[in-house]
Order: sequence, then structure tokens, then C-alpha cells
Amino acid sequence: AKMENHTRISEFILVGFRSHPGSQLLLSALFSTMYIVTVVGNVCMILIIRMDPKLHTPMYFFLENLSTLDICYSSVITPRAALTFLLGRRSISYNGCASQMFFFSLFGTTEAFFLAAMAFDRFTAICSPLLYQVIMSRRLCVLLVMGSYLSGCINCTIQTGFTFSLSFCGHTEINHFFCEVAAVIHASCSDTFLNELVMLAVCGPIIVGTALVVFISYGCIIITIVQMPSAESRHKAVSTCSSHLMTICLFFGTVFFMYAQPGAASSPHKSNTISVFYTVVIPMLNPFIYTLRNREVKGSLKKQLKR
Repeated sequence: AKMENHTRISEFILVGFRSHPGSQLLLSALFSTMYIVTVVGNVCMILIIRMDPKLHTPMYFFLENLSTLDICYSSVITPRAALTFLLGRRSISYNGCASQMFFFSLFGTTEAFFLAAMAFDRFTAICSPLLYQVIMSRRLCVLLVMGSYLSGCINCTIQTGFTFSLSFCGHTEINHFFCEVAAVIHASCSDTFLNELVMLAVCGPIIVGTALVVFISYGCIIITIVQMPSAESRHKAVSTCSSHLMTICLFFGTVFFMYAQPGAASSPHKSNTISVFYTVVIPMLNPFIYTLRNREVKGSLKKQLKR
């Protein structure tokens, strides 16, 4: 049974993906490679957008900020995980764990709001093209980005504050490869019912709310596309949304499975593999998705390579 113990521990032990040394070296190499690809891919995306005046539009303003966010998001988790697998040193300090959770929650929440803002941008461009420049002004774009970060700050402050108000007894193991909220809650020796309730009450509306914005936006987009008179217009509209829609499916699919369902905090074993997708794989894939599925970005990339 869990017992109350208000003695503050000095460190946690991360036990996610623990196996024989050969597998640990393979995981370290895999995570290191994915992190390098993530940073290089997203930096290239940022440079392409900044160097081509044709890409200085609201859609690419959000995409540039998404690439910056993905670099930060991956940097919170991946390098330390790769080092942990390589050296076998699985301990993380109490303050280090709290900091990692804070920034992970900040960037993860902000990304959800970014994707919702990008869906609204596509909705405006396709459903109200004549008013697009008026509605999606520079001021509104900046406010949406700032609002996304503010929402992330509120969520990460609540999650980190509630989680680290719990008691942790003795040799505390976290069944994860980083300090993920549900896994740390599960490692506590306190009654965690309130924390699980808070996680569901805060994360649930954020995920469901941003997903609703996406679904409503794309519902209207689909109706508008179907009503377009020419096949060329429909193809052009679909091509501007396909990459964003692919990113949304990957991100919200994994995050909803992790946080927007009852009992998420009580099932940490299933979360290790799923967490790899939204913390490591998705930030790596985003620049490739937007490059390979977007003719404007591909055209700009070819032009820059010729120069």
C-alpha cells in the first residue's frame, strides 16, 4: 500500500525501456540520429521560409513557429534519453525532473494550440479567401502564437505544481524514459486521485477543445472543397491542407490516447512506446511532411539549392 512520507527525495530513477546493454546502445544511437534529423530538418524549414519572400504569409508564419517549437520540444526529451541509454545512468535529480516536466508540458500544450491555429488559418484561406488577408492579419497571427504559449504556461504550471506537491518515498522509480506527468504521479506514495482528476480536467478540455477547432475547421473546408466548380480548384485546396492534416492525425491521435481518457495515469507501461511518437518521431517528421507535400516549399527549396 502507498504510505505518506513527506521527506523530500533528491532524485528519481528512470526505468523506461530497460533491457540488455546491446539494446540500450541501439536505442541511444536511434534517439541521437532522430534528434539530429529533427534539428537539421526544422532549422532548414525555418531558413527556407525566412529566405523566400513568397513564403512570408500567415500559414508559413505558423509553420516557422511550429518548427522552432519542435526543436525545443524534442530538445527537452531526446538528448537526455539518448545519454541515459548510452551511459546507463538512469538517475535524474528532483529539480531536473520537475524542470523537464515543466518544459515538456509547456511545449506539448503549445503545439496543440499551434495546430488548432493553423487549422483556423486554412479554414479562413479556403472558406473566406476574399477576407483572408483582412482576418489573418499580422497582429492576429502574433496574438494566436502568444496565446498558445500562454495556454501552455498555464497548463505546465498547474501540472508541475500539483505533481510535485505529492510525496515520494525512498527509492522512487519512474516507469518511463523521461519525467512524464502520468508516470511521475504513478510513482508517488501519496493518494493520487486528485492529481489524476486534475490531469483529466485540465488536459482533457485542452485536447478536446483544440481537436474540436480542427474538426470544425476541416468539416467546413471539406464542404467548401466539394462545392468548388473545377477539379483544379479542388486539387489546389486539398494540397494546401494535406500536410497539416497528416500532422494533426499523428499528434492528436497519440496525445488523445495518452491524456484524454480516464485511467491514463494508472497505466504507465503502455505509454513508453506511444510517447516516443509525439516527443521524438513527430517533431522529426513534420519538416519532411510539409516539404514533400507542399509545392511552394519544394519550389523554394529547389530555388535555394540552385543558388
